[in-house]
Amino acid sequence: MIFADKLIDLRKKNGWSQEDLADKLDVSRQSISKWESAQSVPDMNRILKLSELFGVSTDYLLKDELGLEAIGRETVPTPDTDLPVRQVSMEEATAYLAHRAFAARRIALGVLLCILSPILLIILGGAQEAGKLSLTEAQVGGIGMVALLLLVAAAVALFVLTGLKGSRFQYLEKETIETAYGVDGMVKDRREKFRGSYNLRLTLGILLCVLSIVPLFLCLIFFGEGNTPAESFPHVLSMGALLALTGAGVYLIVHACTVWGGFQVLLEEGDYSRAKKATGMGNGLDPVAVTYWSIVTAIYLAWSLLAGAWGISWVIWPVAAVLFGAIPAIRQLMRKKQ
Repeated sequence: MIFADKLIDLRKKNGWSQEDLADKLDVSRQSISKWESAQSVPDMNRILKLSELFGVSTDYLLKDELGLEAIGRETVPTPDTDLPVRQVSMEEATAYLAHRAFAARRIALGVLLCILSPILLIILGGAQEAGKLSLTEAQVGGIGMVALLLLVAAAVALFVLTGLKGSRFQYLEKETIETAYGVDGMVKDRREKFRGSYNLRLTLGILLCVLSIVPLFLCLIFFGEGNTPAESFPHVLSMGALLALTGAGVYLIVHACTVWGGFQVLLEEGDYSRAKKATGMGNGLDPVAVTYWSIVTAIYLAWSLLAGAWGISWVIWPVAAVLFGAIPAIRQLMRKKQ
């Protein structure tokens, strides 16, 4: 039941005409008529006055999903916390969801670029050892490292710019919020429309990460162990395929989780509940993502370059993608230990 229907029902139960209710609220009868025909919505002060007049909670008046069983409940503006409440309009909520969609693409793309960054270096190195290139080892290393650093630099730029662009929305993820009438319904509707895509992307992402090792096994089956540089070149190519599949899988996981998190922020669910905000356990997206993926990239490159462990260091990315969703739980556990 929407606000307009609830207002009509409550007014009639009290035996009041539109004029009677208008007099009690010190507004015009036309205002009451517009509210009851869903042409407009009263401001928060009027909502509070209506709550007092009818003896119902503001939640009952504003939340479409609450029925008659909610009448009589006291309004609890900030349960479990004394944090100040920030009002969020429909326009602000819509802008935030648009930003999350923007951030999801940029952060996922940045992670993908980091994973793909060493492919050229690996393939050129393998081709040079197999005698398929006339370039020297130094030339191959130089070209490969330039490509690697350019891709990593582009990824870091994406992380930083995304964080800066989203700085205006950080209060949504850290402070207690009160959404305007209709916002919850809009967010839930968008979440339900995205749910199928979320489940599909998450499933495909995990499957791609799991199956990314298949190219290496296929090389072992068809080309053996590759005892000479020439024989091992297919294994080098399979390493590139492995990184590409891992990158695609991690891209899907990060994108899906980032978009889904936006719905949780506005609905104050999961890692963004009021209880967690009150204890400082909220998970702001952009600063955390920038720091997290920058550290993962640094570890990956340091391990791969210093130890020459390209054949195994790729496992960092699927593990990092899974841990990305567990960051809030890890932070909460650390706080409890302290």
